[in-house]
Amino acid sequence: MAKFRKNKKGGQPAINTASLPDIVFMLLFFFMVSTTMKEVDLKVTVRAAEATELEKLEKKELVTFIYVGVPTKSFQGLFGDEPRVQLNDQFASVPDIQSYIVQARDAMKEADQPKMTTSIKADRECPMGIITDIKQALRKASALKINYSAAPKAEMVK
Repeated sequence: MAKFRKNKKGGQPAINTASLPDIVFMLLFFFMVSTTMKEVDLKVTVRAAEATELEKLEKKELVTFIYVGVPTKSFQGLFGDEPRVQLNDQFASVPDIQSYIVQARDAMKEADQPKMTTSIKADRECPMGIITDIKQALRKASALKINYSAAPKAEMVK
């Protein structure tokens, strides 16, 4: 009979990495689903006005936002404490609104362009003159669907 020898040089068997791609893709999918992306870093303080008759916007991708308020503390040294307009992540002036709206409209599909809504998120203490100037600039840009963002009014307890 032949003798079988054990090979002592083998050591530990290699780790099976066949399921590693599955685990990586499962983690990737989990983080993609559970993570939300912040759209805009607010550089102005916006305390929404309160209202009773509110409607929720259905398609948020068709909404373009204009923020109006006093710059935050970190920007007050540079921009002062008067209400300012913020478009995306930058401070802007009222004449810049027209090109901003045209640019936002061009980024949309052609079928969605007539459905575009401009939402003004203004601080409750913002002077009405700035809002009127913004509305005039929107009229020049043919953005006639305007929405004013507001918070729900708290119910009075009796």
